[in-house]
Amino acid sequence: MKDKNQRASLFDFPLKPFVFSHRSCVFSPRRFVARTFEGASPAISLPKSTQIIAKSSSVSVQPVSEDAREDYQSKDVSGDSIRRCFLEFYASRGHKVLPSASLVPEDPTVLLTIAGMLQFKPIFLGKVPRQVPCATTAQRCIRTNDLVNVGKTARHHTFFEMLGNFSFGDYFKKEAIRWAWELSTKEFGLPANRVWVSIFEDDDEAFEIWKNEVGVPVERIKRMGEADNFWTSGSTGPCGPCSELYYDFHPERGSDDDVDLGDDTRFIEFYNLVFMQYNKTEDGVLEPLKQKNIDTGLGLERIAQILQKVPNNYETDLIYPIIAKISELANISYDSADHQAKTSLKVIADHLRAVVYLISDGVLPSNIGRGYVVRRLIRRAVRKGKSLGIIGDGKGNLKGAFLPTVAEKVIELSTYIDSDVKLRAPRIIEEIRQEELHFKKTLERGEKVLEQKLHDALSAADKTENRPCLSGKDAFILYDTYGFPVEITTEVAEERGVSVDMNGFEVEMENQRRQSQAAHNVVKLTVEDDADITKNIADTEFLGYDSLSARAVVKNLLVGGKPVIRVSEGSEVEILLDRTPFYAESGGQIADHGFLYVYNDGSQENAVVEVSDVQKSLKKFVHKGTVKSGSLEVGKEVEAAVDADLRQRAKVHHTATHLLQSALKKVVGDETSQAGSLVAFDRLRFDFNFNRSLHDEELEEIECLINRWIGDATRLETKVLPLADAKRAGAIAMFGEKYDDEVRVVEVPGVSMELCGGTHVGNTAEIRAFKIISEQGIASGLRRIEAVKAEDVTNRVENLLEELRSARKEASDLRSKAAVYRASVISNKAFTVGTSQKIRVLVESMDDTDADSLKSAAEHLVSTLEDPAAVVLGSCPDKDKVSLVAAFSPGVVSLGIQAGKFIGPIAKLCGGGGGGKPNFAQAGGRKPENLSGALEKAREDLVATLSEKLG
Repeated sequence: MKDKNQRASLFDFPLKPFVFSHRSCVFSPRRFVARTFEGASPAISLPKSTQIIAKSSSVSVQPVSEDAREDYQSKDVSGDSIRRCFLEFYASRGHKVLPSASLVPEDPTVLLTIAGMLQFKPIFLGKVPRQVPCATTAQRCIRTNDLVNVGKTARHHTFFEMLGNFSFGDYFKKEAIRWAWELSTKEFGLPANRVWVSIFEDDDEAFEIWKNEVGVPVERIKRMGEADNFWTSGSTGPCGPCSELYYDFHPERGSDDDVDLGDDTRFIEFYNLVFMQYNKTEDGVLEPLKQKNIDTGLGLERIAQILQKVPNNYETDLIYPIIAKISELANISYDSADHQAKTSLKVIADHLRAVVYLISDGVLPSNIGRGYVVRRLIRRAVRKGKSLGIIGDGKGNLKGAFLPTVAEKVIELSTYIDSDVKLRAPRIIEEIRQEELHFKKTLERGEKVLEQKLHDALSAADKTENRPCLSGKDAFILYDTYGFPVEITTEVAEERGVSVDMNGFEVEMENQRRQSQAAHNVVKLTVEDDADITKNIADTEFLGYDSLSARAVVKNLLVGGKPVIRVSEGSEVEILLDRTPFYAESGGQIADHGFLYVYNDGSQENAVVEVSDVQKSLKKFVHKGTVKSGSLEVGKEVEAAVDADLRQRAKVHHTATHLLQSALKKVVGDETSQAGSLVAFDRLRFDFNFNRSLHDEELEEIECLINRWIGDATRLETKVLPLADAKRAGAIAMFGEKYDDEVRVVEVPGVSMELCGGTHVGNTAEIRAFKIISEQGIASGLRRIEAVKAEDVTNRVENLLEELRSARKEASDLRSKAAVYRASVISNKAFTVGTSQKIRVLVESMDDTDADSLKSAAEHLVSTLEDPAAVVLGSCPDKDKVSLVAAFSPGVVSLGIQAGKFIGPIAKLCGGGGGGKPNFAQAGGRKPENLSGALEKAREDLVATLSEKLG
């Protein structure tokens, strides 16, 4: 093809190979043939001819021989290699390599992670101390502000990787500039005469470094204004000038003064250096910062385009294999496709990258917030697939989905981007499949409606001679009723020459928002609102893992968000202590309740504050409460006392939540994962990713597993480990959560291991029993389980029994249900007999349970305890009546022990008799006063007989 050959000449520039010390990487300047990719290439290794020369901390550059040059020509410049080289380059210069943060940021002001610096923003703003002096990352990012340009330009994406190096008061401008140049021209081998730099118009320091120390000619250093080359964090706060590196694809066009670095046909910006050196005050004055920081970003896709010598980012090995897969499904050739088809291929590839990583980080399709981003990208990709002629799954199933096949290729390429993606692959693919199929149901119908409305708009315009316009109300109906993102409506309308009334659309959207405003659970503490207070508040020492009471000193008091010195009876107050046993709400667990006591002379109570909530801002605990009596002053010592009963209830439910996650993974599969939780005093709520409702049998199996683990009376183990060690050990991390380098690991040995800062029981037996109250869907692909602990189960049973007495017609069913609930409570009392073969035995009284319900309870227990198991239950349903039941599993019957023969002698002790089958038997009696002794006899006989049979 003519244009292809022309493009080749543009990119066939000579790259000089070098040899470097300090674990440096070497890149080949070979012509990169994008269309021969087969997945991600492995990270490069240094050729044998490479000479590593170390001189303390300096880097030596050595020319290589022609033989070595040929060796370089055989090496790849894959995206994975570039990423690895960047990180190793800065690691060798003292930077800590940190993992990419989640695409779901902690910063509540940002919807998605849009830059590498976002995870370090609290450090740059001075809100938290640095953990390391400098760091380097390969950050996954999402930006949707230029969505309409995706696929149309060479460089716009929704998902991309930003390679960055960061200094937190360690090095500054000189080192950042010199290393950026060294990395670009020596490590990556870019010809120095093709690299241009921009600086802020007043940044003479940067100009001198680029000109005199690096040696960039003056004509290739461009001074630019504040809009292009000055970074701010807001109207006030840290800020500073930028310097950017551009690659020149057409140096033959010269270096006149009027050269425009914004000319996309000639230049591409690939590396941005931000020098945070000022603090901007409210009156606009720039004050020098005491701690000067560095924040940089190098676009991986952009540098890959340059090094691989392809005409755009999409034809690099980071994206092209995905395009090739889509081309295969569409039965077309990318090389021979027209511009519109190529654009559609690029859009689908780009959007599926974003969708896969967003779902992996826990963002599911929905109509609000981040979920809408995922839904919007999937639906846009579906429509582009239809325009390419992809029918069904592209493999013959006309009712299938094609995006999961594309997602499989994205996942295949994810190894060095995020290794967790492959572990979550089943859930990711299923979410995409369901969303695509759901949209396809309304797509055809919606397109017909849109076509009709566009026709109406065009007809109306012909009559009025105005420009055709689709009303905001019609655009909203398409969005709300047919699931058409307004961007798709706008796109289709523009293709037909019709504009869309976006102001009218926003009015309709605002009306809907007012009717059903989505809740935001962002906690913004008043203590954060006052910068001076924040600076003067020391971190709170948390003592609550080991103690429920402690002496502490009042450091600050806030009323209405304003600092005060003293508060008196009746005041609503926020209290900051130097140390506290109170757990602050986090990780789904609600805050402790309790009291603060102030004593005079150490004995007489002077003031009481009831604490009803505790929130945490960074490491500062804010106790919210009411002064019940007396007065409280800053500097006073208090006795902080947590409500022990409520804390125990929270601990029970938190540990039960961990057991529930483990049981879910065992019963329905490892692809399910936690999506949120509530650990309250009276219940637990667990949200998880799954694409269907759970069957009754599955819920029962989950309950049985958890109650068995509870009955095993396992001691929990907690330890603090480096994050990497904890993950290697198999600890489960919550999607979207950010963790410190040192993490707390809570383990139920053999059952569960999670990263968790919450409070937990010391032994699973403390939970007593676990009962699921409900299981329901709360969003597409998102389920919720609510459960209670033993005391709540008992209360529920009593309520059910009361209903039984007042509703005779439903007596039998409800009593059986109540008995099963009660059986769940007592199941943890089972004990084992035998050593090599362990048989679980349960002999208990169930109070006034009737005979039929007792039968249901026994059947439930013998199945939940699992084979081999033996269950004997007794009850006194009436004044002069005894009911007995024996249920033996097949493993017990095989030992020659029969339920029918066993229960008869026991029933005689209660003045009755009975019998039945080998595996199940019922009996009765007339002496309730003998039931306790009869059950004791049953327990002794059963243990003796089993022991004898087991030998």
